[in-house]
Amino acid sequence: MKYPKEYLDEIKTRLKVSSVVSKTVKLKKRGKEFVGLSPFKTEKTPSFTVNDEKEFYHCFSTSEHGNIFDFVMKTQNLRFGEAVKMLSNLAGMQPYTFSKQDQERENKWKLYKSICNNFSEFYKNELFKNEKSIKAKNYLKKRGLSGLEVKNFNIGFVTEDLDYYEKLNKDFDEEIIKDTGLFYFDENKKKYISRFRNRIIFPINNISGNIIAFGGRIIDDNKNLAKYINSPETPFFKKGSNLYNLDKARKLSNKFDEVYLVEGYMDVIGLSKNGIENTVANLGTALTSKQIQNLNQFYNHIIICFDGDQSGYKAALRAAENIIEELKPDKKISFLLLENNFDPDNFVNKLGKNNFLDFSKQNSIPIHKFILEHYLKQTNDSPSSKAIFEKKLREIAFNIKDNYVKKYTLEYFLEHISELTPNINSNYSKNFKQTVKSLAKTKNYYNETKSLKSYEIKEFSFLYIILNKPELIYQNFHLINNVKLYSNENKQLYNEILNQSENLSNLNIEKLKVDKHLIDRVINYASIKHLVSKYSNDNDKILEIFSEVIQDLKGYELEQRILDLESKFSKDLSEDTFNELKALKKLQKIN
Repeated sequence: MKYPKEYLDEIKTRLKVSSVVSKTVKLKKRGKEFVGLSPFKTEKTPSFTVNDEKEFYHCFSTSEHGNIFDFVMKTQNLRFGEAVKMLSNLAGMQPYTFSKQDQERENKWKLYKSICNNFSEFYKNELFKNEKSIKAKNYLKKRGLSGLEVKNFNIGFVTEDLDYYEKLNKDFDEEIIKDTGLFYFDENKKKYISRFRNRIIFPINNISGNIIAFGGRIIDDNKNLAKYINSPETPFFKKGSNLYNLDKARKLSNKFDEVYLVEGYMDVIGLSKNGIENTVANLGTALTSKQIQNLNQFYNHIIICFDGDQSGYKAALRAAENIIEELKPDKKISFLLLENNFDPDNFVNKLGKNNFLDFSKQNSIPIHKFILEHYLKQTNDSPSSKAIFEKKLREIAFNIKDNYVKKYTLEYFLEHISELTPNINSNYSKNFKQTVKSLAKTKNYYNETKSLKSYEIKEFSFLYIILNKPELIYQNFHLINNVKLYSNENKQLYNEILNQSENLSNLNIEKLKVDKHLIDRVINYASIKHLVSKYSNDNDKILEIFSEVIQDLKGYELEQRILDLESKFSKDLSEDTFNELKALKKLQKIN
Protein backbone atom coordinates (compact mmCIF):
# COMPACT_ATOMS: atom_id res chain seq x y z
CA MET A 1 0.00 0.00 0.00
CA LYS A 2 1.11 3.56 -0.69
CA TYR A 3 1.73 6.15 1.98
CA PRO A 4 -0.59 9.17 1.61
CA LYS A 5 1.16 12.05 -0.16
CA GLU A 6 0.18 14.43 2.69
CA TYR A 7 1.92 12.19 5.24
CA LEU A 8 5.18 12.08 3.25
CA ASP A 9 5.00 15.82 2.53
CA GLU A 10 4.64 16.59 6.23
CA ILE A 11 7.75 14.55 7.06
CA LYS A 12 9.71 16.49 4.41
CA THR A 13 8.28 19.75 5.72
CA ARG A 14 9.24 19.04 9.32
CA LEU A 15 12.80 17.91 8.56
CA LYS A 16 15.47 19.98 6.84
CA VAL A 17 17.59 17.92 4.47
CA SER A 18 20.71 19.29 6.19
CA SER A 19 19.51 18.11 9.63
CA VAL A 20 19.04 14.56 8.31
CA VAL A 21 22.24 14.46 6.25
CA SER A 22 24.39 16.01 9.02
CA LYS A 23 23.82 12.90 11.16
CA THR A 24 25.97 11.05 8.60
CA VAL A 25 28.01 13.74 6.81
CA LYS A 26 29.91 16.65 8.36
CA LEU A 27 28.48 19.69 6.59
CA LYS A 28 29.76 23.23 6.25
CA LYS A 29 27.55 26.22 5.35
CA ARG A 30 28.39 27.78 2.00
CA GLY A 31 26.01 30.55 0.97
CA LYS A 32 22.52 29.06 0.73
CA GLU A 33 23.88 25.52 0.54
CA PHE A 34 25.86 23.08 2.68
CA VAL A 35 28.88 21.15 1.45
CA GLY A 36 30.69 18.06 2.69
CA LEU A 37 32.63 14.99 1.67
CA SER A 38 30.62 12.49 -0.34
CA PRO A 39 29.13 9.61 1.70
CA PHE A 40 29.06 7.57 -1.51
CA LYS A 41 32.76 7.78 -2.41
CA THR A 42 36.10 8.33 -0.63
CA GLU A 43 37.33 11.84 -1.45
CA LYS A 44 39.47 14.64 -0.04
CA THR A 45 37.78 17.61 -1.72
CA PRO A 46 34.06 18.15 -0.92
CA SER A 47 31.77 17.48 -3.87
CA PHE A 48 28.57 16.80 -1.93
CA THR A 49 25.98 19.60 -1.61
CA VAL A 50 22.72 19.99 0.32
CA ASN A 51 20.06 22.58 -0.46
CA ASP A 52 17.33 22.93 2.21
CA GLU A 53 15.37 25.41 0.14
CA LYS A 54 15.02 22.99 -2.78
CA GLU A 55 14.86 19.96 -0.44
CA PHE A 56 17.53 17.85 -2.15
CA TYR A 57 21.15 16.68 -1.95
CA HIS A 58 23.51 16.21 -4.89
CA CYS A 59 26.87 14.48 -5.16
CA PHE A 60 28.97 15.79 -8.06
CA SER A 61 31.48 12.94 -7.90
CA THR A 62 28.89 10.13 -8.16
CA SER A 63 25.81 11.95 -9.55
CA GLU A 64 23.75 10.66 -6.61
CA HIS A 65 20.75 12.96 -6.12
CA GLY A 66 17.52 12.90 -4.10
CA ASN A 67 15.46 13.85 -1.05
CA ILE A 68 15.68 12.77 2.59
CA PHE A 69 14.00 9.41 1.89
CA ASP A 70 16.50 8.63 -0.88
CA PHE A 71 19.42 9.61 1.33
CA VAL A 72 18.41 7.40 4.26
CA MET A 73 17.66 4.46 1.96
CA LYS A 74 21.03 4.72 0.16
CA THR A 75 23.28 5.42 3.15
CA GLN A 76 21.62 3.01 5.60
CA ASN A 77 20.52 0.32 3.15
CA LEU A 78 16.84 0.61 4.13
CA ARG A 79 13.69 -0.06 2.17
CA PHE A 80 11.32 2.86 1.55
CA GLY A 81 8.87 1.87 4.29
CA GLU A 82 11.71 1.53 6.82
CA ALA A 83 13.06 4.96 5.83
CA VAL A 84 9.60 6.51 6.26
CA LYS A 85 9.23 5.01 9.75
CA MET A 86 12.67 6.21 10.80
CA LEU A 87 12.13 9.76 9.50
CA SER A 88 8.57 10.07 10.85
CA ASN A 89 9.96 9.23 14.28
CA LEU A 90 12.71 11.85 13.83
CA ALA A 91 10.03 14.38 12.82
CA GLY A 92 8.00 13.64 15.97
CA MET A 93 5.08 12.13 14.01
CA GLN A 94 2.98 9.06 14.69
CA PRO A 95 3.95 6.08 12.49
CA TYR A 96 1.52 5.31 9.67
CA THR A 97 0.33 1.73 10.11
CA PHE A 98 -2.10 1.30 7.18
CA SER A 99 -4.76 0.18 9.65
CA LYS A 100 -8.46 0.71 9.08
CA GLN A 101 -8.32 3.58 11.61
CA ASP A 102 -5.49 5.26 9.66
CA GLN A 103 -7.47 5.05 6.43
CA GLU A 104 -10.58 6.43 8.13
CA ARG A 105 -8.55 9.27 9.61
CA GLU A 106 -7.07 10.03 6.19
CA ASN A 107 -10.54 10.22 4.65
CA LYS A 108 -11.78 12.48 7.48
CA TRP A 109 -8.73 14.71 7.05
CA LYS A 110 -9.52 15.27 3.37
CA LEU A 111 -13.11 16.27 4.22
CA TYR A 112 -11.98 18.42 7.18
CA LYS A 113 -9.44 20.22 5.00
CA SER A 114 -12.02 20.81 2.29
CA ILE A 115 -14.52 22.36 4.75
CA CYS A 116 -11.88 24.66 6.24
CA ASN A 117 -10.79 25.79 2.76
CA ASN A 118 -14.40 26.44 1.68
CA PHE A 119 -15.12 28.38 4.88
CA SER A 120 -12.00 30.50 4.47
CA GLU A 121 -12.59 31.22 0.78
CA PHE A 122 -16.23 32.12 1.28
CA TYR A 123 -15.64 34.62 4.09
CA LYS A 124 -12.56 36.08 2.42
CA ASN A 125 -14.83 37.02 -0.47
CA GLU A 126 -17.41 38.40 1.98
CA LEU A 127 -14.82 40.79 3.37
CA PHE A 128 -14.21 42.26 -0.07
CA LYS A 129 -17.69 42.06 -1.58
CA ASN A 130 -20.35 42.23 1.14
CA GLU A 131 -21.51 45.75 2.01
CA LYS A 132 -22.02 44.64 5.63
CA SER A 133 -18.26 44.08 5.94
CA ILE A 134 -17.53 47.84 5.86
CA LYS A 135 -16.78 47.98 9.62
CA ALA A 136 -14.31 45.12 9.29
CA LYS A 137 -12.58 46.79 6.34
CA ASN A 138 -12.36 50.07 8.24
CA TYR A 139 -10.87 48.29 11.25
CA LEU A 140 -8.19 46.63 9.10
CA LYS A 141 -7.35 49.96 7.43
CA LYS A 142 -7.10 51.58 10.86
CA ARG A 143 -4.58 48.87 11.83
CA GLY A 144 -2.53 49.78 8.75
CA LEU A 145 -3.32 46.72 6.63
CA SER A 146 -3.63 47.04 2.88
CA GLY A 147 -5.36 44.65 0.49
CA LEU A 148 -1.98 42.95 -0.06
CA GLU A 149 -1.65 41.88 3.59
CA VAL A 150 -5.28 40.81 3.71
CA LYS A 151 -4.75 38.55 0.68
CA ASN A 152 -1.34 37.24 1.82
CA PHE A 153 -2.80 36.08 5.14
CA ASN A 154 -6.22 35.10 3.72
CA ILE A 155 -8.04 37.32 6.21
CA GLY A 156 -11.86 37.16 6.06
CA PHE A 157 -14.95 38.43 7.86
CA VAL A 158 -17.86 36.29 9.07
CA THR A 159 -20.96 38.43 8.64
CA GLU A 160 -23.65 37.88 11.23
CA ASP A 161 -26.63 37.17 9.01
CA LEU A 162 -25.22 34.56 6.62
CA ASP A 163 -26.09 30.95 7.39
CA TYR A 164 -23.16 29.23 5.72
CA TYR A 165 -23.74 25.99 7.65
CA GLU A 166 -26.75 25.17 5.44
CA LYS A 167 -24.62 25.52 2.31
CA LEU A 168 -21.91 23.25 3.72
CA ASN A 169 -24.45 20.67 4.85
CA LYS A 170 -25.48 20.10 1.23
CA ASP A 171 -22.02 18.64 0.50
CA PHE A 172 -20.79 17.39 3.89
CA ASP A 173 -22.26 15.32 6.72
CA GLU A 174 -23.26 17.01 9.96
CA GLU A 175 -20.71 15.02 11.97
CA ILE A 176 -17.65 16.09 9.98
CA ILE A 177 -18.82 19.74 9.94
CA LYS A 178 -19.25 19.56 13.71
CA ASP A 179 -15.71 18.12 14.06
CA THR A 180 -14.21 21.28 12.51
CA GLY A 181 -15.38 23.38 15.47
CA LEU A 182 -16.53 26.14 13.12
CA PHE A 183 -20.14 25.91 14.34
CA TYR A 184 -21.92 25.15 17.58
CA PHE A 185 -25.50 24.05 18.16
CA ASP A 186 -27.80 26.71 19.62
CA GLU A 187 -30.39 24.89 21.79
CA ASN A 188 -32.81 27.83 21.72
CA LYS A 189 -32.77 28.31 17.94
CA LYS A 190 -32.31 24.58 17.30
CA LYS A 191 -29.72 25.26 14.63
CA TYR A 192 -25.95 25.43 14.10
CA ILE A 193 -24.44 28.91 14.53
CA SER A 194 -21.07 30.11 13.26
CA ARG A 195 -18.60 30.34 16.14
CA PHE A 196 -16.92 33.34 14.46
CA ARG A 197 -19.96 35.40 13.51
CA ASN A 198 -19.29 39.13 13.36
CA ARG A 199 -15.55 38.54 13.67
CA ILE A 200 -12.54 39.05 11.44
CA ILE A 201 -11.02 35.61 10.89
CA PHE A 202 -7.35 34.59 10.54
CA PRO A 203 -6.83 31.11 9.05
CA ILE A 204 -4.36 28.99 11.03
CA ASN A 205 -2.31 26.66 8.83
CA ASN A 206 -0.45 23.52 9.76
CA ILE A 207 3.24 23.27 8.97
CA SER A 208 2.44 22.11 5.42
CA GLY A 209 0.28 25.15 4.69
CA ASN A 210 -3.17 23.50 5.03
CA ILE A 211 -5.87 25.40 6.98
CA ILE A 212 -6.69 23.51 10.19
CA ALA A 213 -8.35 26.19 12.37
CA PHE A 214 -9.18 29.89 12.70
CA GLY A 215 -8.67 32.79 15.05
CA GLY A 216 -11.35 35.44 15.27
CA ARG A 217 -11.41 39.08 16.48
CA ILE A 218 -14.45 41.20 17.28
CA ILE A 219 -14.65 44.61 15.60
CA ASP A 220 -17.06 46.27 18.08
CA ASP A 221 -16.24 47.13 21.67
CA ASN A 222 -18.23 44.55 23.61
CA LYS A 223 -17.08 43.76 27.14
CA ASN A 224 -19.29 40.67 27.22
CA LEU A 225 -17.32 39.03 24.41
CA ALA A 226 -13.71 37.90 24.31
CA LYS A 227 -11.66 40.13 22.00
CA TYR A 228 -10.01 37.08 20.39
CA ILE A 229 -11.15 33.47 20.17
CA ASN A 230 -9.65 30.43 18.48
CA SER A 231 -11.16 27.27 17.08
CA PRO A 232 -11.62 24.62 19.78
CA GLU A 233 -9.26 21.67 19.65
CA THR A 234 -10.24 19.11 17.02
CA PRO A 235 -8.84 15.79 15.80
CA PHE A 236 -6.60 17.82 13.44
CA PHE A 237 -5.89 20.94 15.49
CA LYS A 238 -4.00 20.97 18.80
CA LYS A 239 -3.24 24.50 20.04
CA GLY A 240 -0.10 23.48 21.90
CA SER A 241 1.41 21.82 18.83
CA ASN A 242 0.91 24.57 16.25
CA LEU A 243 2.15 28.10 15.62
CA TYR A 244 0.57 30.80 13.48
CA ASN A 245 2.61 31.52 10.31
CA LEU A 246 5.14 28.70 10.84
CA ASP A 247 4.30 27.33 7.39
CA LYS A 248 5.68 30.54 5.84
CA ALA A 249 8.39 31.39 8.38
CA ARG A 250 10.05 27.95 8.15
CA LYS A 251 10.97 28.69 4.52
CA LEU A 252 13.14 31.62 5.66
CA SER A 253 15.35 29.60 8.01
CA ASN A 254 18.14 29.50 5.40
CA LYS A 255 18.29 33.30 5.45
CA PHE A 256 17.93 33.96 9.18
CA ASP A 257 19.35 32.32 12.27
CA GLU A 258 16.64 33.74 14.53
CA VAL A 259 12.83 33.67 14.59
CA TYR A 260 10.55 36.06 16.50
CA LEU A 261 7.81 34.43 18.57
CA VAL A 262 5.03 36.93 19.35
CA GLU A 263 1.60 36.78 20.99
CA GLY A 264 -0.93 37.69 18.34
CA TYR A 265 -1.98 37.44 14.71
CA MET A 266 -1.70 41.20 14.20
CA ASP A 267 1.85 41.17 15.60
CA VAL A 268 2.87 38.61 12.98
CA ILE A 269 1.14 40.51 10.19
CA GLY A 270 2.51 43.89 11.33
CA LEU A 271 6.10 42.63 11.50
CA SER A 272 5.78 40.77 8.17
CA LYS A 273 4.32 43.86 6.50
CA ASN A 274 7.43 45.79 7.61
CA GLY A 275 9.84 43.18 6.22
CA ILE A 276 10.34 41.00 9.34
CA GLU A 277 8.80 37.81 8.00
CA ASN A 278 10.67 35.32 10.22
CA THR A 279 7.86 35.65 12.75
CA VAL A 280 5.35 33.24 14.34
CA ALA A 281 2.74 33.48 17.11
CA ASN A 282 1.44 31.09 19.73
CA LEU A 283 -2.30 30.59 19.75
CA GLY A 284 -3.68 32.24 22.87
CA THR A 285 -2.43 29.57 25.27
CA ALA A 286 0.70 29.16 27.36
CA LEU A 287 3.79 28.43 25.26
CA THR A 288 4.55 24.70 25.15
CA SER A 289 7.64 22.54 24.80
CA LYS A 290 6.16 21.05 21.63
CA GLN A 291 6.00 24.49 19.99
CA ILE A 292 9.65 25.12 20.89
CA GLN A 293 10.65 21.71 19.51
CA ASN A 294 8.88 22.57 16.24
CA LEU A 295 10.76 25.88 15.97
CA ASN A 296 14.07 24.22 16.85
CA GLN A 297 13.70 22.08 13.74
CA PHE A 298 14.23 25.21 11.65
CA TYR A 299 15.86 27.97 13.71
CA ASN A 300 18.81 28.14 16.11
CA HIS A 301 17.68 31.23 18.02
CA ILE A 302 14.12 31.86 19.24
CA ILE A 303 13.45 35.45 20.36
CA ILE A 304 10.22 35.67 22.36
CA CYS A 305 8.71 39.14 22.09
CA PHE A 306 5.45 39.59 23.99
CA ASP A 307 3.54 42.81 24.64
CA GLY A 308 5.27 45.45 26.77
CA ASP A 309 2.53 45.61 29.43
CA GLN A 310 2.20 43.72 32.70
CA SER A 311 0.19 40.87 31.19
CA GLY A 312 2.82 40.51 28.46
CA TYR A 313 5.56 40.31 31.09
CA LYS A 314 3.65 37.66 33.06
CA ALA A 315 3.10 35.65 29.88
CA ALA A 316 6.83 35.88 29.10
CA LEU A 317 7.77 34.66 32.59
CA ARG A 318 5.32 31.77 32.38
CA ALA A 319 6.71 30.88 28.96
CA ALA A 320 10.31 31.00 30.23
CA GLU A 321 9.58 28.57 33.06
CA ASN A 322 7.67 26.22 30.74
CA ILE A 323 10.25 26.02 27.96
CA ILE A 324 13.69 26.37 29.60
CA GLU A 325 13.74 22.58 29.81
CA GLU A 326 14.10 22.52 26.00
CA LEU A 327 17.43 24.43 25.97
CA LYS A 328 20.11 22.68 23.95
CA PRO A 329 23.84 23.41 23.48
CA ASP A 330 23.38 24.51 19.86
CA LYS A 331 20.10 26.40 20.37
CA LYS A 332 19.29 29.74 22.01
CA ILE A 333 16.12 31.18 23.54
CA SER A 334 15.97 34.89 24.36
CA PHE A 335 13.34 37.35 25.59
CA LEU A 336 12.76 40.80 24.16
CA LEU A 337 10.79 43.06 26.52
CA LEU A 338 9.29 46.06 24.76
CA GLU A 339 8.97 49.38 26.58
CA ASN A 340 6.19 51.96 27.01
CA ASN A 341 3.37 49.40 26.60
CA PHE A 342 4.36 48.79 22.98
CA ASP A 343 3.38 45.55 21.30
CA PRO A 344 5.46 44.30 18.33
CA ASP A 345 2.83 45.48 15.83
CA ASN A 346 2.59 49.13 16.94
CA PHE A 347 6.34 49.29 17.70
CA VAL A 348 7.35 48.38 14.15
CA ASN A 349 4.57 50.44 12.56
CA LYS A 350 5.56 53.53 14.52
CA LEU A 351 9.36 53.21 14.63
CA GLY A 352 10.12 51.01 11.61
CA LYS A 353 11.95 47.77 10.86
CA ASN A 354 15.50 48.99 11.55
CA ASN A 355 14.65 50.41 14.96
CA PHE A 356 12.92 47.18 15.90
CA LEU A 357 15.91 45.06 14.81
CA ASP A 358 18.37 47.39 16.55
CA PHE A 359 16.30 47.32 19.74
CA SER A 360 16.15 43.54 19.49
CA LYS A 361 19.91 43.24 19.04
CA GLN A 362 20.68 45.44 22.04
CA ASN A 363 17.96 44.28 24.45
CA SER A 364 17.37 40.56 23.93
CA ILE A 365 18.00 38.69 27.20
CA PRO A 366 18.98 34.99 27.34
CA ILE A 367 16.30 32.89 29.01
CA HIS A 368 18.41 31.92 32.04
CA LYS A 369 19.28 35.57 32.72
CA PHE A 370 15.65 36.64 32.32
CA ILE A 371 14.53 34.08 34.92
CA LEU A 372 17.34 34.97 37.33
CA GLU A 373 16.67 38.72 37.13
CA HIS A 374 12.95 38.22 37.73
CA TYR A 375 13.37 36.16 40.90
CA LEU A 376 16.22 38.34 42.13
CA LYS A 377 13.81 41.31 42.14
CA GLN A 378 11.39 39.30 44.30
CA THR A 379 14.10 38.62 46.91
CA ASN A 380 14.74 40.65 50.08
CA ASP A 381 17.22 40.35 52.94
CA SER A 382 15.27 37.77 54.91
CA PRO A 383 16.67 34.22 55.07
CA SER A 384 13.29 32.79 53.97
CA SER A 385 13.24 34.97 50.87
CA LYS A 386 16.77 33.92 49.92
CA ALA A 387 15.91 30.27 50.57
CA ILE A 388 12.87 30.49 48.26
CA PHE A 389 15.05 32.19 45.63
CA GLU A 390 17.66 29.41 45.71
CA LYS A 391 15.09 26.61 45.80
CA LYS A 392 13.19 28.02 42.82
CA LEU A 393 16.31 28.43 40.67
CA ARG A 394 17.59 24.96 41.51
CA GLU A 395 14.22 23.45 40.54
CA ILE A 396 14.21 25.32 37.24
CA ALA A 397 17.77 24.22 36.40
CA PHE A 398 17.10 20.57 37.30
CA ASN A 399 14.18 20.45 34.85
CA ILE A 400 16.47 21.12 31.85
CA LYS A 401 16.65 17.95 29.76
CA ASP A 402 20.16 18.37 28.32
CA ASN A 403 22.75 17.49 30.98
CA TYR A 404 25.41 19.89 29.70
CA VAL A 405 23.07 22.86 29.59
CA LYS A 406 21.67 21.86 32.98
CA LYS A 407 25.19 21.84 34.46
CA TYR A 408 26.17 25.31 33.24
CA THR A 409 22.77 26.88 33.94
CA LEU A 410 22.94 25.62 37.51
CA GLU A 411 26.50 26.94 37.81
CA TYR A 412 25.30 30.35 36.57
CA PHE A 413 22.46 30.39 39.11
CA LEU A 414 24.67 29.23 42.00
CA GLU A 415 27.28 31.89 41.28
CA HIS A 416 24.62 34.60 41.69
CA ILE A 417 23.05 32.88 44.69
CA SER A 418 26.44 32.96 46.45
CA GLU A 419 26.55 36.73 46.02
CA LEU A 420 23.56 37.02 48.39
CA THR A 421 25.65 35.58 51.26
CA PRO A 422 29.12 37.16 50.85
CA ASN A 423 30.02 36.89 54.56
CA ILE A 424 29.58 33.14 54.97
CA ASN A 425 32.98 31.37 55.13
CA SER A 426 34.54 34.60 53.89
CA ASN A 427 38.08 33.29 53.47
CA TYR A 428 36.92 30.26 51.54
CA SER A 429 34.36 32.26 49.61
CA LYS A 430 36.93 34.78 48.41
CA ASN A 431 39.16 32.09 47.00
CA PHE A 432 36.28 30.10 45.59
CA LYS A 433 34.56 33.06 43.99
CA GLN A 434 37.77 34.25 42.42
CA THR A 435 38.24 30.84 40.82
CA VAL A 436 34.65 30.66 39.64
CA LYS A 437 34.80 34.10 38.09
CA SER A 438 38.05 33.25 36.39
CA LEU A 439 36.56 30.04 35.03
CA ALA A 440 33.42 31.83 33.97
CA LYS A 441 35.43 34.53 32.24
CA THR A 442 37.53 31.94 30.43
CA LYS A 443 34.41 29.99 29.50
CA ASN A 444 32.66 33.10 28.18
CA TYR A 445 35.73 34.05 26.15
CA TYR A 446 35.93 30.53 24.74
CA ASN A 447 32.22 30.46 23.86
CA GLU A 448 32.39 33.86 22.20
CA THR A 449 35.50 33.10 20.15
CA LYS A 450 34.03 29.75 19.15
CA SER A 451 31.06 31.53 17.59
CA LEU A 452 33.26 33.95 15.61
CA LYS A 453 33.93 33.33 11.93
CA SER A 454 37.55 32.98 10.80
CA TYR A 455 37.28 36.07 8.61
CA GLU A 456 36.00 38.12 11.59
CA ILE A 457 39.15 37.32 13.57
CA LYS A 458 41.30 38.40 10.58
CA GLU A 459 39.27 41.62 10.36
CA PHE A 460 39.82 42.29 14.08
CA SER A 461 43.59 42.11 13.53
CA PHE A 462 43.33 44.46 10.53
CA LEU A 463 41.30 47.02 12.53
CA TYR A 464 43.46 46.61 15.63
CA ILE A 465 46.60 47.72 13.79
CA ILE A 466 44.76 50.69 12.23
CA LEU A 467 43.45 51.78 15.64
CA ASN A 468 46.85 51.46 17.28
CA LYS A 469 49.06 52.71 14.44
CA PRO A 470 46.92 55.17 12.44
CA GLU A 471 49.82 57.47 11.48
CA LEU A 472 51.91 54.57 10.20
CA ILE A 473 49.02 53.23 8.09
CA TYR A 474 48.25 56.77 6.87
CA GLN A 475 51.82 56.98 5.55
CA ASN A 476 51.30 53.61 3.82
CA PHE A 477 47.70 54.15 2.83
CA HIS A 478 48.12 52.27 -0.45
CA LEU A 479 48.20 49.02 1.55
CA ILE A 480 44.52 49.22 2.43
CA ASN A 481 43.27 49.95 -1.09
CA ASN A 482 40.69 47.36 -2.19
CA VAL A 483 40.66 45.57 1.17
CA LYS A 484 37.20 44.07 1.62
CA LEU A 485 35.58 43.33 5.01
CA TYR A 486 32.66 40.91 5.30
CA SER A 487 31.29 41.44 8.82
CA ASN A 488 28.64 44.19 8.87
CA GLU A 489 29.79 45.41 12.29
CA ASN A 490 33.44 45.56 11.27
CA LYS A 491 32.55 47.34 8.02
CA GLN A 492 30.60 49.89 10.04
CA LEU A 493 33.59 50.52 12.33
CA TYR A 494 36.05 50.66 9.40
CA ASN A 495 33.95 53.18 7.48
CA GLU A 496 33.55 55.36 10.59
CA ILE A 497 37.33 55.30 11.16
CA LEU A 498 38.00 56.45 7.59
CA ASN A 499 35.25 59.08 7.61
CA GLN A 500 35.98 60.53 11.05
CA SER A 501 39.72 60.72 10.52
CA GLU A 502 39.75 61.81 6.86
CA ASN A 503 41.47 58.61 5.77
CA LEU A 504 43.53 58.21 8.99
CA SER A 505 45.15 61.66 8.89
CA ASN A 506 43.90 62.60 12.38
CA LEU A 507 42.22 59.64 14.07
CA ASN A 508 40.61 60.23 17.48
CA ILE A 509 39.13 57.00 18.83
CA GLU A 510 37.08 58.87 21.44
CA LYS A 511 35.17 60.70 18.70
CA LEU A 512 34.16 57.60 16.73
CA LYS A 513 30.39 57.52 16.38
CA VAL A 514 29.97 53.79 16.90
CA ASP A 515 28.90 51.49 19.69
CA LYS A 516 31.88 51.08 22.03
CA HIS A 517 31.13 47.36 21.93
CA LEU A 518 32.51 47.23 18.37
CA ILE A 519 35.87 48.64 19.46
CA ASP A 520 35.96 46.35 22.52
CA ARG A 521 35.48 43.32 20.28
CA VAL A 522 38.44 44.34 18.15
CA ILE A 523 40.64 44.82 21.21
CA ASN A 524 39.52 41.55 22.82
CA TYR A 525 39.72 39.23 19.84
CA ALA A 526 42.49 40.56 17.57
CA SER A 527 44.83 37.56 17.34
CA ILE A 528 47.92 39.72 16.63
CA LYS A 529 47.59 42.17 19.52
CA HIS A 530 50.47 40.58 21.45
CA LEU A 531 52.73 40.77 18.39
CA VAL A 532 51.84 44.44 17.90
CA SER A 533 52.68 45.08 21.54
CA LYS A 534 55.98 43.21 21.22
CA TYR A 535 57.08 45.16 18.12
CA SER A 536 55.40 48.41 19.07
CA ASN A 537 58.53 50.49 18.25
CA ASP A 538 59.47 48.58 15.10
CA ASN A 539 57.42 50.11 12.27
CA ASP A 540 58.91 47.82 9.61
CA LYS A 541 57.83 44.76 11.58
CA ILE A 542 54.34 46.19 12.15
CA LEU A 543 53.98 46.81 8.40
CA GLU A 544 55.14 43.26 7.72
CA ILE A 545 52.48 41.89 10.10
CA PHE A 546 49.86 44.21 8.60
CA SER A 547 50.67 43.02 5.06
CA GLU A 548 50.26 39.40 6.14
CA VAL A 549 46.86 40.18 7.67
CA ILE A 550 45.78 41.90 4.43
CA GLN A 551 47.02 38.90 2.42
CA ASP A 552 44.85 36.65 4.61
CA LEU A 553 41.80 38.85 4.04
CA LYS A 554 42.36 38.88 0.28
CA GLY A 555 42.84 35.11 0.37
CA TYR A 556 39.46 34.78 2.05
CA GLU A 557 37.90 37.06 -0.60
CA LEU A 558 39.39 34.87 -3.33
CA GLU A 559 38.04 31.77 -1.59
CA GLN A 560 34.53 33.27 -1.52
CA ARG A 561 34.70 34.12 -5.22
CA ILE A 562 35.70 30.53 -5.95
CA LEU A 563 32.83 29.17 -3.84
CA ASP A 564 30.35 31.43 -5.63
CA LEU A 565 31.62 30.30 -9.01
CA GLU A 566 31.48 26.62 -7.98
CA SER A 567 27.86 27.11 -6.97
CA LYS A 568 27.14 28.90 -10.25
CA PHE A 569 28.89 26.19 -12.27
CA SER A 570 26.86 23.47 -10.54
CA LYS A 571 23.74 25.13 -11.96
CA ASP A 572 24.71 26.40 -15.41
CA LEU A 573 27.66 24.07 -16.33
CA SER A 574 28.93 26.92 -18.52
CA GLU A 575 32.38 26.68 -20.11
CA ASP A 576 33.01 30.39 -19.40
CA THR A 577 32.23 29.84 -15.71
CA PHE A 578 34.54 26.83 -15.66
CA ASN A 579 37.43 28.77 -17.25
CA GLU A 580 36.98 31.65 -14.80
CA LEU A 581 36.90 29.18 -11.93
CA LYS A 582 40.07 27.47 -13.18
CA ALA A 583 41.89 30.82 -13.42
CA LEU A 584 40.93 31.77 -9.85
CA LYS A 585 42.04 28.40 -8.47
CA LYS A 586 45.37 28.83 -10.22
CA LEU A 587 45.72 32.27 -8.64
CA GLN A 588 44.81 30.77 -5.27
CA LYS A 589 47.67 28.25 -5.58
CA ILE A 590 50.16 31.00 -6.46
CA ASN A 591 49.11 33.02 -3.43
